[in-house]
Amino acid sequence: MKNPLLTVDTVILCDVESIVLIKRKNNPYKGFWALPGGFVEYGETVESAAMRETKEETGLEVELDRIVGVYSDPKRDPRGHTVSVCFLARNIQGNLKADTDAADVECFPLHEISELELAFDHGKIIEDALNILKFQE
Repeated sequence: MKNPLLTVDTVILCDVESIVLIKRKNNPYKGFWALPGGFVEYGETVESAAMRETKEETGLEVELDRIVGVYSDPKRDPRGHTVSVCFLARNIQGNLKADTDAADVECFPLHEISELELAFDHGKIIEDALNILKFQE
């Protein structure tokens, strides 16, 4: 029996008008912009995985504020069925620095996001995160 793989993604606020995105170094979606994230390791919580992947890819230590959603479309990743738990987070320490699977990392103003080539279903995740933020205001 095959089971989906578990992943995490993190929407990190730089400030109220921008978020952190990484440029993918590897396929799939090499060269596309994406949210920091990756696979959950065996024995690891999704929260720990989100913080680890964020630090590995961006150099930032984050505090997780809440879950944005769970994304489980079997076609969301061309490598196979993945389920991603996505978090809204804020930077608590560190400086932006691309590492591991990231070729680059930047804070993008929200009005520029729609012009970028985004990997996976990250456009939908960002939209959902922004709706949560609007609701909190």
